[in-house]
Amino acid sequence: MARIVKGIVDVRVTVLTWLESEQATAYDVVVDQVAAALERGGHVVSIVGVHGDLQRLVDGIAVTAPALVFNLMEMWSDALVGDVAVAGLLELVGVPFTGSGPGGLVLCQNKGLAKKLFCFDGIASPRFAVFEPGAHVAANGLTMPLIVKPLRGDASIGVDETRALVGDAAALAQRVREIHTEVHDAALAEEFVDGRELYVGIVGNDAPRALPIVEIDFSGLPDGSPRVVGTRAKFDVGSPEYRGTRAVVARLSEALRARVTEMALAAYRALGVCDYGRVDLRLTPGGDVYVLEVNASCYLEEKCELALAARAAGIDYTTLVNHIATLAVDRFGRRVQPCVATPICSS
Repeated sequence: MARIVKGIVDVRVTVLTWLESEQATAYDVVVDQVAAALERGGHVVSIVGVHGDLQRLVDGIAVTAPALVFNLMEMWSDALVGDVAVAGLLELVGVPFTGSGPGGLVLCQNKGLAKKLFCFDGIASPRFAVFEPGAHVAANGLTMPLIVKPLRGDASIGVDETRALVGDAAALAQRVREIHTEVHDAALAEEFVDGRELYVGIVGNDAPRALPIVEIDFSGLPDGSPRVVGTRAKFDVGSPEYRGTRAVVARLSEALRARVTEMALAAYRALGVCDYGRVDLRLTPGGDVYVLEVNASCYLEEKCELALAARAAGIDYTTLVNHIATLAVDRFGRRVQPCVATPICSS
């Protein structure tokens, strides 16, 4: 990765995050990790947590008066794609913030739109079909098995390891109906690419740089388990899927590493991702590479795949977080100024 440029210090930064309810006081662990990293970088940091109260959000920004918002808002109220509206609000009020704006977030979250852009740019991605509620469900020439998931959102929401893969028309129709009723979203069905799952973390804007490639090691799964990273693999710590998968630095030939990296960078650019993100790909035993999706402003916890990739490149967590802040500052034309007030308590 290219050198990490030292950012300006003594900037008032508000870490913005989602709460499970307006009465909740506990944040995701990533919030305190990011806040501590920014403080170590010399910034004055406050935290604003909101569930779905617009006035609370506006007041929190006004009270903390940030020169930069480090945007960790992944939802709004109970809407999985509510972060789009939050990014739009920050743009409207003119507060610089990290990560993609509403346009980039929409393109990344709507997997059908993203795949059409991949096709336009010649980026290989599995063939797919989108089924809105009430639509006639048919394979439409797609080759089974298919993996069925919600059209929008991330974090493997709605991806059930035991139900996501379907092998016939009846199972496809059933899983599509389940997505409609359980997740309240359109369903995306795509041809399942059985192979190695690769993640490429990327940071940067005008000249984005890829970090070392990370692979999901499925070797700990029970025999016969589908090689799918679903909700249990990500969140259910007691499940065989969680215990049986782990992220490791991928071992690839130099030529293959270059090809995967080139595809990931092309997908990142195609969707207009800002500051940082992660591109998910599949590598077949025959050496074919397919882009599955792009995660703008991906999860930034210090043990996550992006942080793992950064460490593999010799970049510690504090440097990574502060570099992302610097990228946002540069993107907003360095309108961000050092603060002169005393530190603000978390709100």
